Amino acid sequence: MKTSFLFLIVVCIGIGCSEQNSGRPSETKNVITLTYWPAPNPQEIQLADSIVNEWNRLHPHIQVKMQPIPVSQSTEEVLLAAIAGKTTPDVCSNIWPGALAEFTRLGGLIALDQFPDFDSVVTSRSPSDVVESLRDPSGHFYQMPWKTNPVMMFYNKRLFEESGVITAPRTYSEFFDAAKKVTCDTNGDGQIDLWMGERDIRPIWWQRWFDYYCFYIAASNGKTFFVNGEPYLDAEASTSVLEFFRRCYSENYFPHTFFQGGDPFLLERKATNFAGPWQIATLQTLAPHLRFGVAPIPVPDEHQGPVYTYGDYKNIAIFSTTKHPKEAWEFVKFLVNAKYDLMLLEIANQIPIRKDLLTNPMFREYFEKNPVMVEFAKQSVYTRSVDAAPDLKEIFDAISQEYEASAVYGKKSPKDATTDALKRMTMIVEWNK
Repeated sequence: MKTSFLFLIVVCIGIGCSEQNSGRPSETKNVITLTYWPAPNPQEIQLADSIVNEWNRLHPHIQVKMQPIPVSQSTEEVLLAAIAGKTTPDVCSNIWPGALAEFTRLGGLIALDQFPDFDSVVTSRSPSDVVESLRDPSGHFYQMPWKTNPVMMFYNKRLFEESGVITAPRTYSEFFDAAKKVTCDTNGDGQIDLWMGERDIRPIWWQRWFDYYCFYIAASNGKTFFVNGEPYLDAEASTSVLEFFRRCYSENYFPHTFFQGGDPFLLERKATNFAGPWQIATLQTLAPHLRFGVAPIPVPDEHQGPVYTYGDYKNIAIFSTTKHPKEAWEFVKFLVNAKYDLMLLEIANQIPIRKDLLTNPMFREYFEKNPVMVEFAKQSVYTRSVDAAPDLKEIFDAISQEYEASAVYGKKSPKDATTDALKRMTMIVEWNK
């Protein structure tokens, strides 16, 4: 992390470090202009275009110019470079909570709780525990909760039915009972070619969001990696998760390989997949014949209470370069009203972080037409993000290496891997202070 800032200063040259070249529009007399950066994917550009057009129609004296985030290696790198060069937009709606600590350390964001109506706006819309999980260690809020993509378990109904699996497994024991029935050699060549599940086993930090991390959140009843700003692991939960995946690999319910010939879930070579609602459009487009269901992440047998998961949040922030913070805040509130949350569902199949999704009449018709999305709406109130820690990528790198050693290759016990993971997390945080 210490070298990343220098790298980003170099990167910022590519997007224009000088304010003169920032692309910020000049303001005509009596008209305020705000810049807004949405995510660069087609669905969110379409959504942003619709919202901005409506805002501009209703607010002739406060005009918004929409520009998708410049394409680069990641949104976070682009925004860090823009902060360094003071070329940030007024508002951005693609804020990953894991990058927030670095943004605030550089003074890149303004605290949203400075606005008198922030508390009433955010608490009327989003679950209180989700809101609280986004509070900065300083006590302030620098992000407005916007959308979540809860990671859940997709399962192939046909493969389950043909294997005698009646219901989607809820616990580890039920998962392994199903795995024994599903995993097999279908063509008699002596090699397993149908698996219960599969994961990308490469030690890539963000891949752990879809195995270890979402399972850890579920097993720990919603815990993450930090408590009061200090590294933390629930030892019992972490050990149980590593033991679960260790058995998946050691008993060949998951293959020790990385598929390069296509998605094995789409090809019906595995019965389960851990993903968010973005998977639905892919399945409907590329595998319309595939009958699938969605269920919560499996949990330890003794688990009680709701099942939490990783929420893959993207939120909204106002940058400190804005000359018009009050007007920017009004636009943020416009972005998160129910009308545009419905458009977020309809256009992007992504879940607004709202506590009234299944009770507000505005959303009823959408969920009637898209019943599988009801499961994600139910799950959305039981989600967690990543911690706002500047060392997060390094921490997930360490977790990935311990996961690989213990779960995938069985070279280290789950208990030792958990202990070593926490030691490495602590060392990373101390080193980077």
